[in-house]
Amino acid sequence: MRLTAEQQASQRGETRPTRRATVPALEEMLYEPVPVLDHGFIRVVDYMGDDEAIVQAARVSYGRGTRRTSEDQGLINYLMRHRHTTPFEMCEIKYHVKLPIFVARQWIRHRTANVNEYSGRYSILDNEFYIPAPEHLAAQATTNRQGRGTILEGAAAQHVLDLLREDAERAYRGYVELLNEDAAGTPIDPSRPGLARELARMNLSLNFYTQWYWKTDLHNLMHFLSLRADPHAQYEIRAYAEAMLGTLARWVPMTYAAFLEYRMNAALISATALAVIRRMLAGETVTPEASGLSRREWRELMQVLGRSPAA
Repeated sequence: MRLTAEQQASQRGETRPTRRATVPALEEMLYEPVPVLDHGFIRVVDYMGDDEAIVQAARVSYGRGTRRTSEDQGLINYLMRHRHTTPFEMCEIKYHVKLPIFVARQWIRHRTANVNEYSGRYSILDNEFYIPAPEHLAAQATTNRQGRGTILEGAAAQHVLDLLREDAERAYRGYVELLNEDAAGTPIDPSRPGLARELARMNLSLNFYTQWYWKTDLHNLMHFLSLRADPHAQYEIRAYAEAMLGTLARWVPMTYAAFLEYRMNAALISATALAVIRRMLAGETVTPEASGLSRREWRELMQVLGRSPAA
């Protein structure tokens, strides 16, 4: 989770006067890395706007005037509830993220951000790779093709951990041998040429760490978090999303409260499922076969309602 000397030197330690909106709770953690996984982190390096900017954009007005905080919260709740997204696009935030390459490949699927990644063509990659904690080692789920099932234990778990570490260490040794240069760019063996950095990186595995700057607006950040902080998301990317939720709470607390209420802790109900609920409220006993829902949709609806799927 270490920052390089260059990254530490780039932190703006001095305080400068500004006329733009600032958020003291977020300012306190600006540039400070929040640990994620074994070697990763997120840190906020810049932001623009706050809850007030969202309210101003919605009302196309300036200044707080005589409005009460409850009115602002009510408006933000309304915007979130009815999916009026444009006012949330008035706020932006920029993160510096250190993450395993396989997590980055999932993350980059969200194409609504500006991204600049550490270049393995220009620089030598660090010898840092992700090894899961034992409690996150699991077999393939039998009911979900992209999920985890039973936790591995004992000798089986240790074998996996040993194999992951041995493979990563061997891959990095090969990477260094192919490069034939140290961190300063000096040849290790002057008698032979090194392979180009853009080619030498090929044998590194997906658990090696990369870094990037990731800038997005608040609307798209919340979309990202609604998917990646969800319990169904892969643990590793969910760990980053949960850390980012903490920054959201500091940055725009009113929006954060509305986001939890109407997105993260809410449920999207289909027209057919809504009809089933209405039939139940009318006193009808609705069976899965007569519901008009697929078996999966029925299970999901019963889960939302806190009822047994057999009900």
